Amino acid sequence: MTSDQGPVVQSAMLRSELVRLRRRNELTQEQVAGELEWSPSKLIRIEGGRSAITKVDLDALLTRYHVSSEDDRERLQALNRGARERGWWDKYQENVAESYVRYVGFEAGASFIRQFESAFVPALLQTAEYAEAVTAGVDRSQIASHVGLRLQRQAELARRSSKPRQYYVVDEAVIRRHVGISTDPAIMPDQLRSLADRAETDDLVTVRVIPFTIGVHRGFAGTFTLLEFDGGLPDMLYVDPGRGALGKIVSGDDPLVAECRDDFEACIEVSLSEARSIELIRSVSDAMP
Repeated sequence: MTSDQGPVVQSAMLRSELVRLRRRNELTQEQVAGELEWSPSKLIRIEGGRSAITKVDLDALLTRYHVSSEDDRERLQALNRGARERGWWDKYQENVAESYVRYVGFEAGASFIRQFESAFVPALLQTAEYAEAVTAGVDRSQIASHVGLRLQRQAELARRSSKPRQYYVVDEAVIRRHVGISTDPAIMPDQLRSLADRAETDDLVTVRVIPFTIGVHRGFAGTFTLLEFDGGLPDMLYVDPGRGALGKIVSGDDPLVAECRDDFEACIEVSLSEARSIELIRSVSDAMP
């Protein structure tokens, strides 16, 4: 069955499954490599995602791991075929940081996206005009590429057969700052109306606002995004500036993943309800000149 999770997630799922199968058979990498007459580094690269795997080599591994079901073998071969395809995001690599393009590859296959945002409307909910207005710190010749990536991320997720759930918590500062006021005062109120409309009509999208009256809260450490996946992959965290790293992807048992999960829940607890958040967003939009 064809997956629309994209090559990055399919590759991660395949390698996770291969490691699980090897460990289930109580084999070390050195033992498997020796029996297949491979160098140990070949299997290390395959399991680590640093080397592609051919159909013949995957068949050899599945045979060694006693995977006899044709359905299981075809499922894993299908993951491998998907993993070898090019991602639509590859065309942005020249103008966008490598770590961010890699994150987009994971985001494209996520089943649940959770984000706390302290300064900007979440990228997956931005209008084209707002996206261009807030794209700063890059060469003007690269602005179109950055905005194009943001908008294509939205479009590609909308095309997926199994669309991800999206849950956003934003600080009130996000909706109060009148982005574009000096060039086009309509940019921000239009963005806020779009944000409220999406939250109100799309069952897969939730937006909550943390009001200024709460004071300091757990989101003050900085923006972060948590991704969950179908297929047994561990949660993944993308850390924005403010938590000690720029463009850092964290996964597995790293304590920062658990810390940000807890922070996200704490942010939800102090945020306005969905209905009151939408009401506030609309009222702020209406009050903007």
